[in-house]
Amino acid sequence: MGLSITRRGLLLQAAAAAMTPVPLRAATPGGGTTMQLRFTFDTHDFTATLDDTPTARDLMSMLPLDLTIEDYSTNEKIARLPRRLTEDGSGTFSGEAPGDLCYFAPWGNLAFFYKGYRYSRGLIRLGRLDGGIGPLLTRGSFPLSVQGLP
Repeated sequence: MGLSITRRGLLLQAAAAAMTPVPLRAATPGGGTTMQLRFTFDTHDFTATLDDTPTARDLMSMLPLDLTIEDYSTNEKIARLPRRLTEDGSGTFSGEAPGDLCYFAPWGNLAFFYKGYRYSRGLIRLGRLDGGIGPLLTRGSFPLSVQGLP
């Protein structure tokens, strides 16, 4: 029995594909994709650009999120996620800098670094804050809204 492809069948498949939701990513001039998040807490509204990794894509699949952002240690804020993210494709990294957005796998939380830090086992860099660390300097615990940008 052979497979028959009709013009009508192709049109129906194309229409179905056009109506299928697409992850919040946009093409970049280099041919890759850009994934961006919008964070809102207290009086702050800021964005982060994520790397195209399995862990970052898993985070995008959970959006939108309502979390709590709180101070941790002397160099970061954290927000606990409702479930753990995949660690596929993760490994050590270098070039740690204020403004990095990471996932700390052992605890299942996001880490927003506003001062220097060093890589530690279980830390997965997701991307970078766009526009600086200013919002992270607000001390305290706040409701945090996380949404994807088209």
